[in-house]
Amino acid sequence: MPESGPGSAARPGRRILGLLIDWAIATLFSFAFFRDDAWATLGLFALLQCLFIPTIGGSIGHRVVGLRLVALNGTWIGLWRPLVRTVLLCVVVPALVWDSDQRGFHDKVAGTVLIRA
Repeated sequence: MPESGPGSAARPGRRILGLLIDWAIATLFSFAFFRDDAWATLGLFALLQCLFIPTIGGSIGHRVVGLRLVALNGTWIGLWRPLVRTVLLCVVVPALVWDSDQRGFHDKVAGTVLIRA
């Protein structure tokens, strides 16, 4: 991967902003339909991740901040990678552990990398 520009690994600022956008969307839906239930918010967040990653190449927050999630082997991301990644992301701790390539543990397990589009 290139060091910077399109195709480079996403940096923490964009990753966190994308995550906050996704969480805000889930919170708005949760407030509108479930009276802001915390479990409903988490479930909606997970649903949004699992729906949009395989269809548009990233979550809504990822796409808004110019990021895309790709499989390391270059193939279609599939259905299992977003599911595994999302479960680990919802646990939170794996997302806080990063390596020198700016990949979170949830991305390493799922075989994915978040890149700049």
